[in-house]
Amino acid sequence: MDRSAPLFTPVLIAGCIIIMVSFAVRASFGVFQIPIAEEFGWLRSEFSLAIAIQNLAWGIGQPIFGAIAEKIGDRKAIVMGAIVYAAGLVLSAWSTTPFEMQAYEWLVGFGIAGTGFGVVLAVVGRASSDENRSMSLAVVTAAGSAGQIFGAPAAEWMLGFLSWQSVFLIFAGVVLALILTLPLMRAPEGASKAELEESMGAILMKAFKDPSYTLIFLGFFSCGYQLGFITAHFPAFVTEMCGPILPGGALHAIGITTTSALGAAAISLIGAANVGGTLLAGYLGKRYSKKYLLAAIYTGRTIAAAAFILFPVTPLSVIVFSVAMGSLWLATVPLTSGLVAHIYGLRYMGTLYGIVFFSHQLGSFLGVWLGGRMYDTYGDYTMVWWIGVAVGAFSAIVHLPVKERPLPPAALAA
Repeated sequence: MDRSAPLFTPVLIAGCIIIMVSFAVRASFGVFQIPIAEEFGWLRSEFSLAIAIQNLAWGIGQPIFGAIAEKIGDRKAIVMGAIVYAAGLVLSAWSTTPFEMQAYEWLVGFGIAGTGFGVVLAVVGRASSDENRSMSLAVVTAAGSAGQIFGAPAAEWMLGFLSWQSVFLIFAGVVLALILTLPLMRAPEGASKAELEESMGAILMKAFKDPSYTLIFLGFFSCGYQLGFITAHFPAFVTEMCGPILPGGALHAIGITTTSALGAAAISLIGAANVGGTLLAGYLGKRYSKKYLLAAIYTGRTIAAAAFILFPVTPLSVIVFSVAMGSLWLATVPLTSGLVAHIYGLRYMGTLYGIVFFSHQLGSFLGVWLGGRMYDTYGDYTMVWWIGVAVGAFSAIVHLPVKERPLPPAALAA
């Protein structure tokens, strides 16, 4: 593709819309933690397990939908994902027991996979020029953060006058509307002739034997752990653990008068900060080593999480942490997906990145579930935070030995 090709294309715009809506709904689930638990008298761990299952299903479904997209077409995969996503939300709205909620979150998780990064980033990657690819992936990832900006506050606002069941039904309708964007999702093949001649099985086998692929897989685990835990539990954590919002202060003046509202706003603030952080990561990704950038991001996350839990939780510390963590939130995604595309090519990027993303979702499952479990056992989240600090440090280290160079088709077919 011509290096002078524009950055913003119909495929990129449609991809941004799909990711934005998908992530807006997904990022709002932490807001429902307390309302659902209070209505039914559930333990914190029971709804946490439902969200954890959602994340696990997302991880399992990501390589599946990536393979579906590569076999029968990207748009058909997205249609399937949107339908499954909406069905899961509708059924979840009528759940009255923890088992029902946990069962239906499998559908929600698979739906997120069909409308999420694995499928959409692969389409955008193929539709982008070599010069624009890193930035294009960053723009789509930043769109996910944009969804996070309004997803949690919108849910919190609607819960002020609607039941949580009604909010779920509204979200289901919004997800189904994503199908209207699909006429724009037309991408060229984007792979070299040599890549097109290689089978999926051959490339997967060689990737699995490559130590760098294993290191990338392991390194993405902590990203999922930290993001999953914070998305699911941070609103409740802030609601219960943060110091009071004093009348006459800046937060009170803009309408944030309760810690519950601050918890929802914190998720939004994380998303807002991440728009800039992700775009910066994409810009730097085409100029500097992606593995070193990833190591730096995980180091920054480790420091931010450790500092936050060491000091008293106040409205100011919540805001500072949200901005710091938000600037690093999804910055790993364009770098990790770009690294996979750089080393292993574009032909099966959706499947290869989907498998790496499964590690991310294993981390999400553990972070979400362990958060609820530890809360029910000890009455706070301290131990879960420190585990997140440890796995973040691990990811910072594990990316350093990655060999950041393309594997030639001959090597893949050997």
